Amino acid sequence: MPASRPRASQAAPFLPMSREEMTALAWEQCDIVLVTGDAYVDHPSFGMAIIGRLLEAQGFKVGIIAQPDWQSAEPFKALGKPRLFFGITGGNMDSMVNRYTADRKLRHDDAYTPGGEGGKRPDRCTLVYAQRCREAWKDVPVILGGIEASLRRIAHFDYWSEKVRRSMLADAKADLLLYGNAERAVVEVARRLDAGERPSDLDDIRGVALYRKVPDTYTELRADDLDSSDEGAARAKGDVVIRLPDYEQVIEDKEAYARASRVLHRESNPGNARPLVQRHGDRDIWLNPPPIPLSTQEMDAVYDLPYARAPHPSYGDAKIPAWDMIKFSVTIMRGCFGGCSFCSITEHEGRIIQNRSEGSILQEIEKIRDKTPGFTGVISDIGGPTANMYRMACKDPKIEAACRRPSCVFPEICPNLNTSHDDLIRLYRKVRETKGVKKVMVASGVRYDLAIKSPEYVEELVTHHVGGYLKIAPEHTERGPLDKMMKPGIGAYDRFKAMFDAAAKKAGKKYYLIPYFIAAHPGTTDEDMMNLALWLKKNKYRADQVQTFLPSPMATATAMYHSGVNPLKAVRHGGSEEVQAVKGLTQRRLHKAFLRYHDADNWPVLREALQKMGRGDLIGSREDQLVPERQPAGWAAKEPGAKARPKQRAGRARGGQRFTTKGVGFPGEK
Repeated sequence: MPASRPRASQAAPFLPMSREEMTALAWEQCDIVLVTGDAYVDHPSFGMAIIGRLLEAQGFKVGIIAQPDWQSAEPFKALGKPRLFFGITGGNMDSMVNRYTADRKLRHDDAYTPGGEGGKRPDRCTLVYAQRCREAWKDVPVILGGIEASLRRIAHFDYWSEKVRRSMLADAKADLLLYGNAERAVVEVARRLDAGERPSDLDDIRGVALYRKVPDTYTELRADDLDSSDEGAARAKGDVVIRLPDYEQVIEDKEAYARASRVLHRESNPGNARPLVQRHGDRDIWLNPPPIPLSTQEMDAVYDLPYARAPHPSYGDAKIPAWDMIKFSVTIMRGCFGGCSFCSITEHEGRIIQNRSEGSILQEIEKIRDKTPGFTGVISDIGGPTANMYRMACKDPKIEAACRRPSCVFPEICPNLNTSHDDLIRLYRKVRETKGVKKVMVASGVRYDLAIKSPEYVEELVTHHVGGYLKIAPEHTERGPLDKMMKPGIGAYDRFKAMFDAAAKKAGKKYYLIPYFIAAHPGTTDEDMMNLALWLKKNKYRADQVQTFLPSPMATATAMYHSGVNPLKAVRHGGSEEVQAVKGLTQRRLHKAFLRYHDADNWPVLREALQKMGRGDLIGSREDQLVPERQPAGWAAKEPGAKARPKQRAGRARGGQRFTTKGVGFPGEK
């Protein structure tokens, strides 16, 4: 590392967002400038804050450009020319999911923007920001990261344009793309660029995608031949790379797309994954194996960095909804071994759980108590992608390293999985004993098929960590869609509910479960949704808001939606299992209407559908019937574009539990 380069000597109060802040720190130039689609909140729940503080701890001078005006390159010059590279992310959420609903309607708010204002980032903002950085300083390396780039690292189906797009590395003309949790990768990239290496030299770093020719020393296993049955799964000695179907091939052949998705997911275990290569035009995009999960010591180091734990002062008193939501919450782990096909957590964070130590977690709670304004003694959530996978892992590291299963809990819980909740119970008790803490809530999704393995955990959860309602995600009641989702049967939910209700009764509490369900998931028939609606009515559940399936980039369920093929099983010409995808707007709205069977606005379409399905017997006023024969007095059809009616309207029967069901399955939602 060149000795002549002045380095950051101590932590900045906030990473600078202006030249004035750089001057106050006696900086003439930033080593690295990070560009993000989110407002800059200096807190470990925000990815850019983690990366910035981590690089700062390595001695680098790091600046932040947050939510820049993308109409020209000038805002990207605000901090001057970075010495090493631009690091670009769309933010904590995919920008397209952030901006559009599942029906492709524009959202008018943004939880990651001051004032919750929408429109402060462009579509596919990682791509746009990369182009502007190139315009600003043509010779500065551009490195992509974050969930938006991570889930677009190969050719992928884009729901919003209804076409297969190239890897974001190609579209952005970037030098490198870092996927997954990139702490190790970004530090090594920074150090090696600082030592004079070029981005193209960094082809040995895990979790990196870049342009690279297949070396002559490598054996190439072809997964792009759809007449072959091995899907690139053959083993070979020495250096091996698996060739995915080309970009041009997956555009034309939906089975080729499904095979590429299947092979990508099969090569996701850091213990046995091999490099992948996919041709785009006349160049190969090379993906190194996924990052090795962080150890507990490394996780602690990441969360113990000197965050200001507040939004940047430049925002003044403006409210940032995402910050208000998480400022009293604590992340205790990363990753998810559930493998739900609609969810992007595993693709980004991996299926091996990464845990923080009790000491690090308790220290953060003390920081919240002592430094976060407005703290009243309530920790709003303690968990992660799921609430109860803390310290769960395979019983045998050798088996874990060799495993190629996409899920540790589907179709059944693996006998090699340690499902003990003892460490989590002990952590809950220590957190409750922390001075100044009055209540600790569990708001993250509880994996109920694991929870029923520990009656003691369920009792602990209900007695101390539920505030009236607990959200869980059965997603459906019918075996057809559940198998495509890789979710347990509704029987596991029933067992959990019985344990939950018994624990609530024992504690003298009136608590309720809020189940989440997905409409229009691939593999779901109209009959499946009808049966789910009947289950909801029988159990007196009434959904106020519902969400249809949203095909997120790179998810297995998205491959089902686009291709009509099931990549959970072998994919080859003449041998693929077909999947019914719910694509038409009419059918998607029908599935959504079944979830809101109690809403008079949905009764006409449900009556028509039930008649066509030969289930007119479900039309009537009996308890076992789904919708009435007639509309309520004074009802008028809701015209497209009309303003929403008041919540208390005719046709909404009294009684029954009202709840919100989302279950889209994006990072942080389970």
